[in-house]
Amino acid sequence: MLIRAFVPAHITAFFVPIIREDPQNSGSLGAGINLSKGTNVFISFEESLEKHVHVAFNGEPVKKEDARITYHVIEKILPEDYIGEVEVWQYFDYPTGHGYGNSAGGALGTALGLSYKFGGTLLSASRIAHEAEVIHKGGLGDIVAQLAGGIEIRIKEGGPGVAVVDNILVEGFKVLTISIGKLETRKVLDSEVVEKIKIAGKQALENLLRDPRPETLMKEARSFAVETGLMSEDLIEIANEIDREISLPSSMIMLGKGIFALVREEEVEKVKEIVKDLDLQYDISYIYWGKPVVGRWLESE
Repeated sequence: MLIRAFVPAHITAFFVPIIREDPQNSGSLGAGINLSKGTNVFISFEESLEKHVHVAFNGEPVKKEDARITYHVIEKILPEDYIGEVEVWQYFDYPTGHGYGNSAGGALGTALGLSYKFGGTLLSASRIAHEAEVIHKGGLGDIVAQLAGGIEIRIKEGGPGVAVVDNILVEGFKVLTISIGKLETRKVLDSEVVEKIKIAGKQALENLLRDPRPETLMKEARSFAVETGLMSEDLIEIANEIDREISLPSSMIMLGKGIFALVREEEVEKVKEIVKDLDLQYDISYIYWGKPVVGRWLESE
């Protein structure tokens, strides 16, 4: 039996981290965008005389210590008395550690796949994925954002069933992303910059809620990135080059060394030319307005 789950990639525009003793009351305020590409998780179940669990990222086997979030999910959902071979294959459309919510995508996709096999609900599966993310410092708000789809605003922090998430409804935009390097969430959340993030993030959220439009989202995202000092000079230079050809300001992917922008259909070709001239790796995707999906994988697919 082979089960497949898809979870959209999620990029954060700005955020306010809120960590409490209970993971389900921990999370983040802020806003971001879900992309039409993301994480595909395949889980196979084979007969065996013993219980064996294997996890692989993009086809490469990984050790338990390098996949703590995924193993946390597996240990919570896989029945203790289950005997058999379980293989979890996670494939990421975007590079890991660059701010696309890969750890959340892998956790949620795994939780959904296992719950599909052994029983459970979307809420129960996603709460386990959120718990794993918070405990192992993979992220705070990606799970609830990925469940909401689209351009989301996290109005109240917390895990699924606790957080309040709204959407900015809009059409006519694609999402440009440029990946340059990694920026570890764990290191940022443990650093002195957190206080700056909280102040700037709360102000950005207030401004966006007063005027919930894509224009406000990108303006506040750029202000947040610069005011917190997270956006380095080289990223600012790249953003300024891109801004010459688009109507909304671009900004930094939180948390990754990269750039994102909402690009109108008529701006796409000009943006492509600029990025190619800068010799940067880029992607242009659609906004994903649906929910994560899960089901049995058929050979015909």
